[in-house]
Amino acid sequence: MTKFTVNGNPVQFMMPAETPLLWALRDAANLTGTKYGCGAGLCGACTVHIDGAAQRSCQVPIGSIEGSFVTTIEGLSDDRSHPVQQAWIAEQVPQCGYCQSGMIMAVAALLAKNPRPSDAEIDAGVTNLCRCGTYPRIRKAIHRAARGETESGVPGPETTPEEAARLAPSLKG
Repeated sequence: MTKFTVNGNPVQFMMPAETPLLWALRDAANLTGTKYGCGAGLCGACTVHIDGAAQRSCQVPIGSIEGSFVTTIEGLSDDRSHPVQQAWIAEQVPQCGYCQSGMIMAVAALLAKNPRPSDAEIDAGVTNLCRCGTYPRIRKAIHRAARGETESGVPGPETTPEEAARLAPSLKG
């Protein structure tokens, strides 16, 4: 039996220790926001946070995370209020939407470590694949979330006065 915490709730999985976390989440915990993409850890559709770090859940055996804290897209926020989710909505990022939960989780982990990433840091930190090629909108959404803008484009409470002044012309039209 493997024990860890998922989205703030203690869980116990009566599955073999080598079971990939992805399948424990989807099949046993019914948390289907985490998607199966490639099964090889390459595409990132299955990205979750394990102890705050973005991890490809298809490559993580549940036995290796005993006592850890796992956050899935369902646990990021229960009302889509996370800044990355708000930026995704504002920039109309999703096309087919399949990769989005993993992409959002990767971006949220990046911004938690680096609140103002450069384009090069985004490229290095978010290696998830988008079949629809929405990368320009993804980059805009990442920068929007980093600036702390709300869905309406108004700077959020964490935006500095200097950043608000810089953003003001873009908010007028």
